[in-house]
Amino acid sequence: MSFWPADIEETAKRIVADFTERKLLAATAESCTAGLIAGAITEIAGSSTMFDRGFVTYSNDAKQEMLGVSGKTLAAFGAVSRQTALEMAEGAIERSAAVISVAVTGIAGPGGGSPEKPVGLVHLAAARKGYPTLHREMRYGDIGRSAVRLATLRTAFEMLEELGR
Repeated sequence: MSFWPADIEETAKRIVADFTERKLLAATAESCTAGLIAGAITEIAGSSTMFDRGFVTYSNDAKQEMLGVSGKTLAAFGAVSRQTALEMAEGAIERSAAVISVAVTGIAGPGGGSPEKPVGLVHLAAARKGYPTLHREMRYGDIGRSAVRLATLRTAFEMLEELGR
C-alpha cells in the first residue's frame, strides 16, 4: 500500500521512468507543498537516477538564500506571485545539477489569504535549460489545506511532464 493516492503514485512512476530514459535530472523548489513533490518522486524506486535535490523554501529568507530569489521581487510582488515562482524554478536549476525543475508558492490555508491573494491561490513554474520557463496560476479555492497541497502536486507533475517531453 502506497502513502500516496493512486493517481499521484502512477504519475510519479511515469515521470521517473520518462526522465530516466531521457537522462533528465530534476529538482524541486517548494514553498506551500514543503517537500511533497520531492517526496512523491522519491517514493519511487530508481528515482535517484533522475532526481538531484529538493529545496524547501518556506520563508522568504530561504527563497533568497537557497534559490537566489531577489529581495526586490519579494518586496514588489510578494512570495505568492508569478515572478517569485519563476525565480524559484530558475534558481533551482542554477543551484543544482538538474536540467529541469518545478517550483510552487501559494496559500494553502486555512488562513493567510486576502482579496487579492485568496486561499487556494498557487503560482507554479517549471524551468528547463534551453527552454522558456512555464508558469501557471492556479486558483483551487478554499478546499482545505491538504486538498490545495495535493492539487498543487498534481499540477506540478503535469508541468514536469510537459517540459520533460
